[in-house]
Amino acid sequence: MIQLSYSTNGLINLSLMDAIDAVEKAGYSGIELAFHMDQFNPFEMSDSDLTALKQRFENSNIKPSCISTPTLFFLADRPHDPSAMCVDLAGRKQRIKLIKQGITIARTLGVKIVSFGSGFIRDEHVNNPHIDPEALLISSIQECVEFIGDDDITLTIEPEPGMYIETLEQGLELINKVGLEKFRLHIDICHAYCSDDDYINAIAKAAPMTKYLHVSDTTEGYNLKILEMSDNLELDFNFANYLIYFPETADFLLLEQNRAAYFYDQAVDESTRANIKAISKKLGSTSEIIFVAYDDLPQNSSSFDDEIFTYALSVPRLSFYVLDRAKPIIHYLRQADRREQGLPFMDKMVANSLTGKVHFHIIPGDGEIDFTSCFKALDDGGFDGYATVELYHHINSWQQAVSDSYTHLSNCLPQRQGN
Repeated sequence: MIQLSYSTNGLINLSLMDAIDAVEKAGYSGIELAFHMDQFNPFEMSDSDLTALKQRFENSNIKPSCISTPTLFFLADRPHDPSAMCVDLAGRKQRIKLIKQGITIARTLGVKIVSFGSGFIRDEHVNNPHIDPEALLISSIQECVEFIGDDDITLTIEPEPGMYIETLEQGLELINKVGLEKFRLHIDICHAYCSDDDYINAIAKAAPMTKYLHVSDTTEGYNLKILEMSDNLELDFNFANYLIYFPETADFLLLEQNRAAYFYDQAVDESTRANIKAISKKLGSTSEIIFVAYDDLPQNSSSFDDEIFTYALSVPRLSFYVLDRAKPIIHYLRQADRREQGLPFMDKMVANSLTGKVHFHIIPGDGEIDFTSCFKALDDGGFDGYATVELYHHINSWQQAVSDSYTHLSNCLPQRQGN
């Protein structure tokens, strides 16, 4: 049986108790308790706080569906870092401690699911190729599952676009390698849509090993891969467009099949122009290159800030300095139709995914995902648990997000459940 839940990470303007009240009033059966520095800080919760929280759930129909630990900036200024596969042992210990704290709170509240994400391959992994990130991740998972002991709690991993564990298939492979009964899959349907062309069949295949769901919608985007320049680059323009980073100059070359632009820091002489044109041709773009001064790009904030921030989160392997330097380019190309200038432009939200779909959670029903078929595939595969709406982009319009999500998803649940 699939029950609907809502995550508190879309309700951080409310107190935790007010968030529970709002979700219960809207008709949800569950609420995900997501770690947050101010609203739900696991290291600031006293015994009396947890007792009051436990009593709140005992005296109502709504129940806690999951303790969600993958907070963006809880442990560091770098999003999702340090991860459970951080090269530095001290960093891994921080993440393990946070997950264990989630398990401790789950034990106290009687919550059966604790969720986390693998994290990203960062520049620290690229610079230490002798270190196996999978081995580090498995070791961290084993330590956390051992901490669960005999309690009825399952640790679940959530595949996410750009992360080391990105697809449902990678999640299943990891579960098989870990080989522990209390380590299972957390499917985010939006993520699955971003990572699998046949997402419904992928979800059906994963359903028997799935213990928890996240739900949000999304749509087609402008698929952009940021890569560091190297001699062995091979580009597939049927798959994505590319922003090539030149570490020697910190310049970027944006390549589409029929358009190209070079964003330079210092004046480009004829020799450099010829070299960039040769590189562009070698990489498969035959279009004329437009040269744009980096300092002329807009540096101010815009309505695209949240979109571009979310995009940058999903780009692995590069330093955050490189990603921050790329942001004004994306802002520039998102703010206007620049075809008259011969420039590439982005008429859709920027995406970094395996399917070209945008990893940007929107209200279920406002995008392209077929939730009825997803829920049927999960139900047929024996899934029994919560489907939690996760809409962290709708904090300031949470009333609409909570209400509209419930209305749409209630109509998508298998009819035999009577919802």
